Amino acid sequence: MSRNARQTRDTRLFRGGAGLAALAVAGSLTASCQIVPFEDGEKERSGPPPGPAATGPAGPTTAGDRYVPGDGNGGYDVQHYALKLKITPNGAAQLDGTATITALATERLARFNLDLTGLDVSSITVDGAPARQQRGGSELEVTPAKPLEKGAKFTTVVAYSGTPEPVSDPVLGTYGWIRTPDGVFVACQPSGAHTWFPSNDHPSDKATFDFELTVPPGLTAIANGEPETPPASSGGDPGLPGAPPGLPGAPPALPSGPPTEPTTTPDPDISPIAHQAAPRHNGAAGAATTSKWHVKVPMATYLATIDVGRFGVRTGRTASGISVITAVDPSTSANLDGFHRLNSQITDEWAKLFGPYPFASTGGLIDNADVGFALETQTRPVYGSFGLQPTIVAHELAHQWFGDSVSVTRWQDIWLNEGFATYAEWLWEERSGGKTVQEQFDERYGSPMARELWDVPPGDPGRKQMFGRSVYDRGGMTLVALRGKVGEDVFYKILQAWTKERRHSSGTTPQFIATANRVSGKRLDPFFNDWLYQEGRPSK
Repeated sequence: MSRNARQTRDTRLFRGGAGLAALAVAGSLTASCQIVPFEDGEKERSGPPPGPAATGPAGPTTAGDRYVPGDGNGGYDVQHYALKLKITPNGAAQLDGTATITALATERLARFNLDLTGLDVSSITVDGAPARQQRGGSELEVTPAKPLEKGAKFTTVVAYSGTPEPVSDPVLGTYGWIRTPDGVFVACQPSGAHTWFPSNDHPSDKATFDFELTVPPGLTAIANGEPETPPASSGGDPGLPGAPPGLPGAPPALPSGPPTEPTTTPDPDISPIAHQAAPRHNGAAGAATTSKWHVKVPMATYLATIDVGRFGVRTGRTASGISVITAVDPSTSANLDGFHRLNSQITDEWAKLFGPYPFASTGGLIDNADVGFALETQTRPVYGSFGLQPTIVAHELAHQWFGDSVSVTRWQDIWLNEGFATYAEWLWEERSGGKTVQEQFDERYGSPMARELWDVPPGDPGRKQMFGRSVYDRGGMTLVALRGKVGEDVFYKILQAWTKERRHSSGTTPQFIATANRVSGKRLDPFFNDWLYQEGRPSK
């Protein structure tokens, strides 16, 4: 994820604050990830329970991850979420939803819990029969009409409504469900998904998704995955006729940096759809519009997004044939065509190094959201209105392999996401004519101002440092040092084995170390112990 350096600009060689992903001295944007506030205390209840507490076997009410206490649940494995949502950004209740959750019981359950914060639940059924609910904090306890046997597949339907509340974090600002001037921007790492849909909100339980999104006329809704029909532009298009008065026309194209080798491949197929008529719902002009999106491979809950507003949209394919969907709010300064080309270019480049692209589509979305970050939402990262740099896009798209397809099993191992994306960020800068990856390493390794890197081991940084500088910089440096130790060819074979063997699944640091040992034929445990788990500066 990416954060605006203008919020933390200083004269140091390294990013100020937690998890910045580019050098502040260069005045660049910086990458970080969002975190949930660390204040303890139970959240406000969402109304009285309709029945007494149930008795009998119940799954754990948490995934047991000490980095995100209370997140997730046990006793079942979610297979699929079908979210039917009506979003009315200016309504008294911005969200009216039905979540249909298909899961597999991993133990006998008389009751089970879902994560849900601050929304009103009007009804719950399990396998078609009414179920009792009880609320407490961010927990929704569900008691089916009869116990679920171990191994049973069951379907829970939750009807709910309200206005999701964004999370305010003292370091990274506001995240989650964010109102924009014309709609909604949603980015939820690590714990914000349950502010807008009931879920098992922990990356250890990934599932497929369907979205059915109904929004007011004149607005476009964009989610993860692939749409049944291409999304239509709304409200004008940067750089094309018809942009609303007072909005930017065609700012200079976003620089994208060269690909690895000179190429004569034509630009990726671009299909402007700015002048498509807005879709109609039930055939009525001016009525609400409905779109459907499908995520056909497992996705962690925090990577789910829905973005509603006025967007210029481009669709097309990369030079290698991957579908691309790019959207930009025309009130921002970003150039839609330049951003679209950059998404295409970087996706193809990373596929050459990291292995086949793991999803059916790629792209990105820039919204006029007053946030200082971007997030690697699966298939289509989302960016706030702070502006954009190619290295940040390179960071977020690298996450499609490292973080999205191969997710963390526990948040302690977040360096597997952020260290790898930081390495990719440095690599794109090198290939664009900037500092080399080795220069990035050497600057940090030799700086007297890098104490934070050596005081916090990135393999277990602690809850309050899970998105700190060490996770990003020392995590990326670990990979540079590994590349030097095993050689470049073997290094990329390790990364490709990791992304292939863990594709659409998850992993831990010990599992990555085992992969590196096997592929390299070396015993690398002492190396990784020094770089990931010990305080102090490791030897080169």
